[in-house]
Amino acid sequence: MTENENKKYAFYSKVVWAIYTLIATLLILVLVFIVAEDNEEKLFFSLMTAAAFYVFRPTDRFFRKQVARIMGLAEKRDSKK
Repeated sequence: MTENENKKYAFYSKVVWAIYTLIATLLILVLVFIVAEDNEEKLFFSLMTAAAFYVFRPTDRFFRKQVARIMGLAEKRDSKK
C-alpha cells in the first residue's frame, strides 16, 4: 500500500472501532435507563454489557477485511488476478 492508502486505512480503522464503541455505549444506555428498574439492575446491565462487548469483540482479521472492503482494496486485488 502507498503512504496515502496507509493513512486512509488507519483512519477507517479508527472509524470502525469508534462505531463499535458507539453501539456498545448506546446499548448500555438503553439497558440502564429504559430496561433497568432498580440500582442493582442498572449496575448489572452496565457492567455485563460492557464485559460482553469486550469478550465477544470482533477479531482484527474481521475488521481488516471490512476496512479493506470499505476502501475498495478487495476489488483491486480481485481485478489483478
